Amino acid sequence: MPLFFLLGIIAIAFEDVIRINKAAIAIGMSIVLWLLVLVDGIQIFNEHGSEALEAMIKSFPGFSDMSVTQQVYSFLEYSITESLGDVSATLFFVLGSMAIIELIDSHGGFDVIISAIKTRNERKLLWIISFLTFFLSAVLGNLATVIVIVAILRKLIANNEDRLVFASMTIIAANAGGAWSPIGDVTTLLLWTGGNITALHQMYQIILPSLVMMIVPLLFITFSLPKTSKVKISRGLKADPYIAKIDPRFKRMLLWTGIASLASVPLLQSFFGLPPFMGVLLGLAIMWVMTDRMWFERRNPAIQELRVQRVFSRIDVPTVLFFLGILMSVSALKTAGQLDVMSKFLDKTVPTPETISIILGLTSSFLDNVALVAGTMGMYPIAQAGAFVADGSFWTFLAYCAVTGGSILIIGSASGVTVMGLEKISFGYYLKKFTPIALLGYFAGAGVYLLLF
Repeated sequence: MPLFFLLGIIAIAFEDVIRINKAAIAIGMSIVLWLLVLVDGIQIFNEHGSEALEAMIKSFPGFSDMSVTQQVYSFLEYSITESLGDVSATLFFVLGSMAIIELIDSHGGFDVIISAIKTRNERKLLWIISFLTFFLSAVLGNLATVIVIVAILRKLIANNEDRLVFASMTIIAANAGGAWSPIGDVTTLLLWTGGNITALHQMYQIILPSLVMMIVPLLFITFSLPKTSKVKISRGLKADPYIAKIDPRFKRMLLWTGIASLASVPLLQSFFGLPPFMGVLLGLAIMWVMTDRMWFERRNPAIQELRVQRVFSRIDVPTVLFFLGILMSVSALKTAGQLDVMSKFLDKTVPTPETISIILGLTSSFLDNVALVAGTMGMYPIAQAGAFVADGSFWTFLAYCAVTGGSILIIGSASGVTVMGLEKISFGYYLKKFTPIALLGYFAGAGVYLLLF
């Protein structure tokens, strides 16, 4: 099982080389792993044991009367269903977030941000874009933010070489911004919904290290640009004539409603206990009502494309299926006891929990951080004391390392791969110009966290 998982992760990392979508690999991998558990379940539980299986045998008289084979298959059926339920909460959150962002974008809501940027000084613009990315990522998520920012850059900067610098810096800023928010990255979302960290604790402890992680590379890039250099203004992408006619007040209202909806998710969870996926779906429902009221009677096909039911057809469903495959794969490894074996090995070979976090962060520069963090959560259950308690130093530091470590290589994060595709940034260009300063920023931010906490 670990061999299949490792081969799957390597295939995902090289999806552009083998020309197979990572969603197909992840889904196939999850099915193979669960199939292995089903086929060899008795032998697996004889070797590794299962506390959950033993608890079910003790708790349910009817269950204990079954044969060993029936017990194993019934337990695995229950495990698959339970795992799918846990995973679905994350998937619905991601789906709802994507729909909100696509709804804002399709109405031209982000044009409000573009019109607010007046400076043409290259250095000033770089700082504005970086900080805008940093804070937007905390609310919209780093993947959605880089898509929005690249669209903004295309409308602001005509020169392709200048735009490569800005787009590359956007990757670092987006991942740094995503690390200190519970909804800023899928990995932080997993840690938050899994109960490993709480929203306010993470924001309080990680915002300064994340800021340092962004500012260190930003300073290097700033001083590499001529002091008085001006960006050549792009003529921008052609605006849809129907979007251009939308009332600017409605655009602004939709933009701020969407941002407020996403920003309120941690608050609703903290004060009322509302699950994050329900909070984001509440925001989507509000925006759904707003847009339906606006466009219901307009029968023009172009106008109808702005409605939510059409927006869902433009959502990146393969990404959602990719997360499903990865998380179900990790659940299979956890059920089979493989993650317990790995955690014991790490406890013997790695001196401190913080060192494990740093290593996982460096590993996330070339392997998917969702799989790494989901696997780590399976290896180390939340403890009652020590570094592995909820809001303990291990989980908090892991949130920083796993997300920001993805900036070291351009293939290390979904946001990096997305920008790579949108702006045609080569692996070598990023490796030469941004990897050294991203690595420096990563260790600088890690040092700040370790010194403070």
